[in-house]
Amino acid sequence: MKILIVGGGGREHAIAQAVAKSPRCTKLYCAPGNAGIAALAECVPIGVMEFDKIVSFSKENAIDLVIVGPDDPLVGGIVDELEKAGIRTFGPRKNAAIIEGSKAFSKDLMKKYGIPTAAYENFDDPEKALEYLRTKAEFPIVLKADGLALGKGVLICENLAEAEEGVKTIMLDKKFGSSGNKMVIEEFMTGREVSVLSFVDGKTVKIMSSAQDHKRAGDGDTGLNTGGMGNFSPTPFYTKEVDEFCQKNIFRPTVEAMAAEGRPFHGIIFFGLMLTPKGPRVLEYNARFGDPEAQVVLPRLENDILDVVDACIDGKLDEIDLKFSDKAAVCVVLASDGYPVKYEKGFPIEGLENFEGKDDAFCFHAGTKFDEAGRIVTNGGRVLGITALGNDLKEARKKAYEATEWVTFENKYMRHDIGKAIDEA
Repeated sequence: MKILIVGGGGREHAIAQAVAKSPRCTKLYCAPGNAGIAALAECVPIGVMEFDKIVSFSKENAIDLVIVGPDDPLVGGIVDELEKAGIRTFGPRKNAAIIEGSKAFSKDLMKKYGIPTAAYENFDDPEKALEYLRTKAEFPIVLKADGLALGKGVLICENLAEAEEGVKTIMLDKKFGSSGNKMVIEEFMTGREVSVLSFVDGKTVKIMSSAQDHKRAGDGDTGLNTGGMGNFSPTPFYTKEVDEFCQKNIFRPTVEAMAAEGRPFHGIIFFGLMLTPKGPRVLEYNARFGDPEAQVVLPRLENDILDVVDACIDGKLDEIDLKFSDKAAVCVVLASDGYPVKYEKGFPIEGLENFEGKDDAFCFHAGTKFDEAGRIVTNGGRVLGITALGNDLKEARKKAYEATEWVTFENKYMRHDIGKAIDEA
């Protein structure tokens, strides 16, 4: 098969690594890719939102399968465009990707079908949002921009003054662009946050291994929200009892709800869960592999990923016996100092060769490129995801932090407490 992956971050590098392992893959392309993906695939300079160019490239190169990584093109309808052109594509169509594209839609879906989530109200008028906050809100409270915001459109407000400022940020100043035309005000939930990725074929859902993200930029969960500073999998807090509850009350009902709404979902649903004292609740849905969740889950997938992808597209996921290794994985993100606000890029990266030939330590490129001299340099806020496998989480964490020392670049920054929760399990 000739395969095209759409995207150019750490998630897509992890997908590329899994696809490249399949004997069914004879030629791999990535648009636009990055300097790390270039070792596995032919990178083509096409942006993820350039749908016409992606369709033309797929036709001209007789692509057998397109795998779409990021949220923006999925929510924008890239799958519909490719399918219209007769190109087999893995990912949800536009009318299903709305489960991530609109928080108001997903909250209303959960309310309608009795899927446990935080209490909420939707607003498209900033004055009405402010009135609600001043008269009915209990603090702390959560404000969410309705649309996509690179994982940063969620504000936790401790008091009314912060909430009023939050409304200004999201709805008036439009810090997250048109994503803030509508806003969800949501009850603040306490508990452990857990991510569960799943393969979905329209009617069947099969979950991958659980994972736990670290969103804040600084140690001790301080600083601004980021796209994710590290991850570990599986999480000890996702117990058998939690799984049974979620299968019955969250996972299957979500997939059935989407089908009942005439929006059958084929692809990946990422369930963001909060394990509250009252039981698991849905924080959010994503319509694709998480980043860096993919970097801790995919290296442990034992199936041929192309067999699983085919089953999702064809509605035959029930025929797949999904298997993951017993190993644990920890990913530590190496970022540019100053991320997610302001940072410099273009610094050469040294030591990447230390990962060559390793089967228990991987360096996934998130924000890298080749400079004019052919050197690999930093090209983003999150630069590399260092993932290590171990017999348990503590061993994987130790190996991951050791491996972070194998690579260097100017302004290298990371959190030093990824997986600290493991000690409390």
